[in-house]
Amino acid sequence: MTLTQPEALNFECETGNYHTFCPISCVAWLYQKIEDSFFLVIGTKTCGYFLQNAMGVMIFAEPRYAMAELEEGDISAQLNDYEELKRLCEQIKRDRNPSVIVWIGTCTTEIIKMDLEGLAPKLESEIGIPIVVARANGLDYAFTQGEDTVLAAMAARCPNEAPVAETEKNERNAIQKLLHFGKKKEELAQEESEYVDHPPLVLFGSLPDPVVTQLTLELKKQGIKVSGWLPAKRYTELPVLEEGYYVVGVNPFLSRTATTLMRRRKCKLIGAPFPIGPDGTRAWVEKICSVFGITPKGLDEREAQIWANLEDYVQLIRGKSAFFMGDNLLEISLARFLIRCGMTVPEIGIPYMDKRYQAAELAMLEKTCQEMGVPLPRIVEKPDNYNQVQRIYELKPDLVITGMAHANPLEARGINTKWSVEFTFAQIHGFTNARDILELVTRPLRRNNNLKDLGWDKLVKEEAKI
Repeated sequence: MTLTQPEALNFECETGNYHTFCPISCVAWLYQKIEDSFFLVIGTKTCGYFLQNAMGVMIFAEPRYAMAELEEGDISAQLNDYEELKRLCEQIKRDRNPSVIVWIGTCTTEIIKMDLEGLAPKLESEIGIPIVVARANGLDYAFTQGEDTVLAAMAARCPNEAPVAETEKNERNAIQKLLHFGKKKEELAQEESEYVDHPPLVLFGSLPDPVVTQLTLELKKQGIKVSGWLPAKRYTELPVLEEGYYVVGVNPFLSRTATTLMRRRKCKLIGAPFPIGPDGTRAWVEKICSVFGITPKGLDEREAQIWANLEDYVQLIRGKSAFFMGDNLLEISLARFLIRCGMTVPEIGIPYMDKRYQAAELAMLEKTCQEMGVPLPRIVEKPDNYNQVQRIYELKPDLVITGMAHANPLEARGINTKWSVEFTFAQIHGFTNARDILELVTRPLRRNNNLKDLGWDKLVKEEAKI
């Protein structure tokens, strides 16, 4: 009798280009998340055009970001970088008076070796506003890594010890204020007693406020108190990070932030799957509970209830296949969730794979495939899109999740597509937002069903014959 080893994940690496947005696009969601910030992107006119197109021109609400355009004089070192940046930052202070200015470096600042880290401390002391330097340039693998760079830079600015003065405590307690709104002192005292005694826990990753509240409350149900979030709603409320604090991420593209928190701030990283889909959220909560020696309560019922609510969507995709071309580094988590919904995923393309940071997610993907009885996907790092298109023709998947550049050409060839960037901007974390993921995934399939009902597919075939 011979024992057969279970199949292992197959990793490959091709030599394709990185077909993703530029990471300076992280400004789009970070300036909205950190409400007292101002983002200054230092680059060329091309960067400015990209930001205008990617983020739109807001007429009524003036956004808190700007473009410092490098001219020929800057690039040929005829102008004084310090004086020019000082003039711009003084103008920002005069017009907006933010709590922090974030300098976003671009490819050009890298190429001309602009010493932003050297200029920032001197200028910071002169104008009296913290300046955080983040090189979120197009030399990264994926556009979502722009957030990773900014959060890694902000992690270095988190306070080393908890505030002593009561006024400082109140300023930093934004999450607790949100959860305690409208409650009496007696109720608050009762709630505090519900928490288990455990080391401080800080969560990192930029999420909309409703999702922050949801995940904080999910942990609270298990008696776990969240000490802070990175980034906080305001720069002045950045979480305290002392040596030995526990940290856990909510997104798969934050490996640089995780490394900074471990190496520079001496925090302990909890390696958990990411809270995307009911299965991922449950595993995320369970892992945090296991680290703190807590027995999770009610997670079985909670997950079962969510799956029951999703059944109308799951019916549309059960038995169908999805192909990931690779764009935003959320591919492994999304594929794992779709496989749990009953789909098959023949290939996961991903621009860059940090196997250490995503180890728990990869293990969960393997486990999910075994439990659902489907083949393990092929994981292709840095995929060559020409080769991928040939594989798509061979595999004939029901849906291709791809970057915006390839969506229209694939649609023109009769292949259903979904923009991966939509998952970046949608609320997809936690138990209650699983429906939003399936709303996005099933939209192309529902559209096709509606067109069939109208007889549109017959018309298209007739035109093709002509």
